[in-house]
Amino acid sequence: MFSGIIEEAAPVVALRKEQENLHLTMECSFVDELKIDQSVAHNGVCLTVVELTDNTYTVTAIKETLDRTNLGKLVVGSKVNLERSMLMNGRLDGHIVQGHVDQTAVCTEVKEADGSWYFTFEYTFDKEMAKRGYITVDKGSVTVNGVSLTVCNPTDTTFQVAIIPYTYQFTNFHQIEKGTTVNLEFDIIGKYVSRMLSI
Repeated sequence: MFSGIIEEAAPVVALRKEQENLHLTMECSFVDELKIDQSVAHNGVCLTVVELTDNTYTVTAIKETLDRTNLGKLVVGSKVNLERSMLMNGRLDGHIVQGHVDQTAVCTEVKEADGSWYFTFEYTFDKEMAKRGYITVDKGSVTVNGVSLTVCNPTDTTFQVAIIPYTYQFTNFHQIEKGTTVNLEFDIIGKYVSRMLSI
């Protein structure tokens, strides 16, 4: 489980295909604190550490993960938002994030607003999935590339988020532009409420 508070936007230093799997090797400041089998969220995707060196670690994404997320679009040098699993003895600064990406969205607009930025994202709307909570609601939570954010101006297929300078600088939001594909995880609480109402 995660909170959507990014620890670091770190570079991909190697990519290796093995049949339908993709091994991603990352370089980050907390490698010496990791261990094999530990979970780390990569652009919101929970992956397991399988290899460690002095300054890098490697995780493996399977075909389903590559099909459902933007990880298959990464290249060496891409910045990836990283978050280790949440400690249960502290404050939950973001919201409950599972690390299970629901689908991708595409950035359709980036608008500067006196020191902050508004990003608009568009995603495929499915009526049946919407009934199960796969939607955005005004002032609700959504996870974009692993970042816990507040929704504004949602429609059936789009929503906006406001990004402050800190988030812009210390996550990979500074690399997102019109046409960029991002990972979405809808709010798990909304999914449970929708499921209970349908019973």
